Amino acid sequence: MPDAVRTLSRLVRERAIREGVDLSADPAAAGRVAREEVRRYGERALASGGEPLGDEGVATAGVLAELTGYGPLQSYFDDPEVEEIWINGPDRVFVARNGVAELTPVTLEQREVRELVERMLRPSGRRLDLSQPFVDAALPDGSRLHVAIPEVTRAWSVNVRKFRRGLHSLPALVGLETLSREAAEFLRMAVLAGANVLVSGATHTGKTTLLNALAACVRIGERVVTVEETFELDIAARDLVAMQCRPPNLEGAGEITLRRLVKESLRMRPDRLIVGEVRDAESLDLLIALNSGIAGMCTIHANSAHDALVKLCTLPLLAGRNIDAGFVVPTVAASVDVVVQLGIDRHGRRRVLEIVATTGAHSEAAIETVPIFRRVDGRLEATGNRMPRPEKFTAAGFDPGIVLGGRA
Repeated sequence: MPDAVRTLSRLVRERAIREGVDLSADPAAAGRVAREEVRRYGERALASGGEPLGDEGVATAGVLAELTGYGPLQSYFDDPEVEEIWINGPDRVFVARNGVAELTPVTLEQREVRELVERMLRPSGRRLDLSQPFVDAALPDGSRLHVAIPEVTRAWSVNVRKFRRGLHSLPALVGLETLSREAAEFLRMAVLAGANVLVSGATHTGKTTLLNALAACVRIGERVVTVEETFELDIAARDLVAMQCRPPNLEGAGEITLRRLVKESLRMRPDRLIVGEVRDAESLDLLIALNSGIAGMCTIHANSAHDALVKLCTLPLLAGRNIDAGFVVPTVAASVDVVVQLGIDRHGRRRVLEIVATTGAHSEAAIETVPIFRRVDGRLEATGNRMPRPEKFTAAGFDPGIVLGGRA
């Protein structure tokens, strides 16, 4: 079947060129041409006594995947259980299901890997060459693509983190046991009250998924501005401005950094500022925004809630020599209200490990916190501690004590 699909793909491509059909822009025409060529191929094989083609529907799907989809990888893109796909080499194609990696039987040629990457990058307009050996881009379905090429790597390294539908609300995450119903209600209150939330965790622990779910709680009348390296967030806000970074052009000019976008977002009258991930000097501009009264949310890579706050106190120092901890630490202590720490258990399941609230107090580089929820024997439970700074909740008409097990 693979040889037949390759032959059919060539025939369909040649016919499309003759008839002036754009296979990528006209899916209906592509499907029609593919079905007709598959039927002809099957009839010729039957008349000549050759090997039968088999299921024409399967063959047509294979041809369309080869021409307009992602070839041998398309079935994994279509599989809702597959959450990530990566290529370490032409014969080392992996997928992850429920956090568990598995080696697939797919074998590609070097040429096929390059063609797949070019096809994935085409809608984004981003480029990849020896002068720019790394690229981040969003696929049309919202999945995130990262590619690294030789000589930086031994072989083309491709990673696709699939966009997962249906996980855009806190109740959906409760259903997956990512967090408890009480913790979800507390976070819903925090968002509605305008609390500033920091989502922390290691790579692939579900930070962006949780950020999407938190953003779904934003009040309908709020103006939301999102800032990301590449588009990943999928927020259904009525009043939304979404921005992403831009890499430099061939001359090395025209780059738009995350820090520039955070600065520009403050001129857009945001009620809520959401930063996909802070990892550099843009953290300073985010802190300035939060300290000015704009409600915000963001993610950060860290091993614990405590480490997340320490890191947020350190990153702004990258903004320049005139920035010191004497300004940054008090600003973090005053600006960040809640930290949500995520992790992956030994079965590959993503879980909220703890939720802490800041008290506003600090000493040198340490931000004082109070644990609000903590995972005990596999279940996320309220610690019984009160919310240390309940003013935002009270002003919004909420009593977090209802879910925390005590009056705030």
